[in-house]
Amino acid sequence: MSESLWKSEALEEAQPETQQEERPAERAAEAPAEPHAESSVLTLSVDEFSALEERVLRTVSLVKQERQARAAAEERANAAEDQLGKHAPEMDRLQAEIQTLRTERGHVRQRVEKLLAQLDALEL
Repeated sequence: MSESLWKSEALEEAQPETQQEERPAERAAEAPAEPHAESSVLTLSVDEFSALEERVLRTVSLVKQERQARAAAEERANAAEDQLGKHAPEMDRLQAEIQTLRTERGHVRQRVEKLLAQLDALEL
């Protein structure tokens, strides 16, 4: 009820003074119908308020879910960083070992190629 009064006051303030002077006569003619119109506006306002309340509650719920998901993701990221920190020295060691093995394989390949070349030379 007070909401509809606020709406009517806001409408009166928004209208120019010339229109406000013309309106009192119109309001006097509409006075009997106003309680019914006011209740329908009030009902509509309650429905709108309920819809707004539902949207706010859904938004709050969604924000809570997103915050929980973000916290879980941050925990997983921190755990992954910890594991990476633990395994970093081992990874460095393994990469160095791979490089050593590749170098050794290159030397073995060169030796095998020399031996094959010597065998080819003997067959001629």
